[in-house]
Amino acid sequence: MQTALFDYHLPEDRIAQEPMTPRDHSRLLVLDRETGEINHRRFFDIVDELDAGDLLIANESKVFKARLKGRLIDEGRSTGSPLRAVEVFLIRPDQDNDWIALAKPGKKLQVGDVVEFDGDGVGASAAADCAPMYVQATIKEKRDADGTIVLTFNKPPNEIVEWTDLVGSVPVPPYVKATPSNTSQYQTVYAKTVGSVAAPTAGFHFTPELIEKLKAKGIQFATVTLHVGLGTFRPVQTDDIDDHVMHEEWVSVPKEVRQRIKEVRASGHRAIAVGTTTVRALESNLDEGFTNIFIKPGYQFTWVDGLITNFHLPKSTLLVLISTFIGEHHSDPDKGRHIALAAYEEAIKQGYRFYSFGDAMLVK
Repeated sequence: MQTALFDYHLPEDRIAQEPMTPRDHSRLLVLDRETGEINHRRFFDIVDELDAGDLLIANESKVFKARLKGRLIDEGRSTGSPLRAVEVFLIRPDQDNDWIALAKPGKKLQVGDVVEFDGDGVGASAAADCAPMYVQATIKEKRDADGTIVLTFNKPPNEIVEWTDLVGSVPVPPYVKATPSNTSQYQTVYAKTVGSVAAPTAGFHFTPELIEKLKAKGIQFATVTLHVGLGTFRPVQTDDIDDHVMHEEWVSVPKEVRQRIKEVRASGHRAIAVGTTTVRALESNLDEGFTNIFIKPGYQFTWVDGLITNFHLPKSTLLVLISTFIGEHHSDPDKGRHIALAAYEEAIKQGYRFYSFGDAMLVK
């Protein structure tokens, strides 16, 4: 299937630049995936859209401050070049003290180059006496296929993550023009397990008060973990979606969550995923490990009956996933794409806010 079929035009002023306050006052487009019928609500109305006994499954992964600024030091080179600014975007730990990352200016960096990072942070080993932690990394490998690099740090991953919380910045998407001054704005209220470089944004709309109202109605909650990396947000750059290869992302799904889904369905209720990352975590059928699952038309879902999601970029794997979920029970798998794009067109006409800080859609 051609990637261009998942394209649509979005006016720039529809891209949300900051979250809604309160979070649960964002708009909610309710879509019936069988008929294509649309209703317009506010997110706090989701209490009325769900039934007692339904199960909401959310991704509890927490974003860390993965964007770092540093300097390329003249070590291992004979050029005599001065120190040069380098920006590193950590993606995930690899093995030992290695990290997979992106870097600017990536093309000019060479294997063996050493990057010295700005800021004196306090690492896990130095937390007691608040001594500064000196951090540097050596470029171990350059991967031309996807533009990533492998960096070997002088500290273990757990200390690096703690250090980035002090000296790094939140890696908000490029379409968000200003980094939020309050970094909690780029976290879900239930974020727990550190490891994502981008937030599972469908969960932004929940507040502690709304969660309590849902529980009071008899709606159940469960959590899984998928550490969001390049796999979720990397754009499709191939002409045919079948040629696109996803990056691997770490996933953990407790066995008891799958058991609860089975019990909920057996009782006639629904398992509803909060976000595409939750869908991918469940549908990977892994207890724990790396997944590069790419859900596209023709896929039959095993664990998900409904989906809460934001509005996604054109020609993205996320829009492909949404279209696939909508079209699952139609005789023509492409029907889902038509319904999804029609819903997006209606959302644009109605002034919905799009992307990470934007409004939400409930597909049921």
